Amino acid sequence: MTNRPAFDDIEAAADRIKDHVRRTPCLRTRFIKQPVHDGPLMLKLECLQVTGSFKARGASNALLQTDGPTLERGVITASGGNHGLAVAYAAHAAGSRATVYLPESAPPAKAEKLRQWGAEVVIEGAVFDEANVAALERAERDGMAYLHPFNDPHVIAGQGTAGREMMKQSPEIDVILVAIGGGGLISGVAIAAKAMKPDVKIIGIEAEGAPTLRASRDAGELVTLDQINTAAGTLAPRRSDPLNFAIIEDLVDDIVTVSDDAMYEAARWLWFEMGIAAELSGAAAIAALQSGTLNYPTDATVAAIVCGSGRDGID
Repeated sequence: MTNRPAFDDIEAAADRIKDHVRRTPCLRTRFIKQPVHDGPLMLKLECLQVTGSFKARGASNALLQTDGPTLERGVITASGGNHGLAVAYAAHAAGSRATVYLPESAPPAKAEKLRQWGAEVVIEGAVFDEANVAALERAERDGMAYLHPFNDPHVIAGQGTAGREMMKQSPEIDVILVAIGGGGLISGVAIAAKAMKPDVKIIGIEAEGAPTLRASRDAGELVTLDQINTAAGTLAPRRSDPLNFAIIEDLVDDIVTVSDDAMYEAARWLWFEMGIAAELSGAAAIAALQSGTLNYPTDATVAAIVCGSGRDGID
């Protein structure tokens, strides 16, 4: 594989991981009290994916291409929570062991779930970037395979299978809304969806308090945010990566930001209208719809990826 995955790599990933991840529904919303879009709205329910997010796709694709001796030494990563869970799951399935570094902002429930999957959990730093530095140092010291949550081509190809899958399920989709943390999901989805339907629009959604890719696009180069100010921990790296930024610059049509309050409201909408328990990142696409700031035809068939499960619409 070249540094930048192609659609062929996503096709290969889909075949490779088919017995390790779920084919999640792409559900058309009907019979709802408070519509958020005038035209058809599809929800790609990656919140129903194994471990509760799309991350299992990328982690499984990467682990399934890791050699036996490396797996015996164990794998290590840093995460806001969801990628760590996916790595713990994939390592468990491969008979390996996982070590996951989390920032202090990660929900305690995710740390406990990681331990239940058999992972060693280390809390380090206030944000993902600080946890990531510590994980890289540990990987170097102990000779462990490090699995990055968003800038690994195998991970991006795995995440892209979600885009391939939803375009096969609902080829009428005109616009895809994708939450952005580091950019792995939107990179993979954009590669797959644009290959299958070149005129489909890809719109990224970031937290107002963590506009990593929006700020980079505005600056015309990859930037590091001075600070993070959002409760959506899985959307909160201070910096992306040149690989993801290049793909997003090439294939993503627009990036918008939403507030934490808007994501909480969207999570409540998902729970009330659809019975879907989503974390803030999983509700970000709906928050963008509710904001009324998106630019697309009102009768377009829109698909929102509900990328992670949680209790933010319930508690």
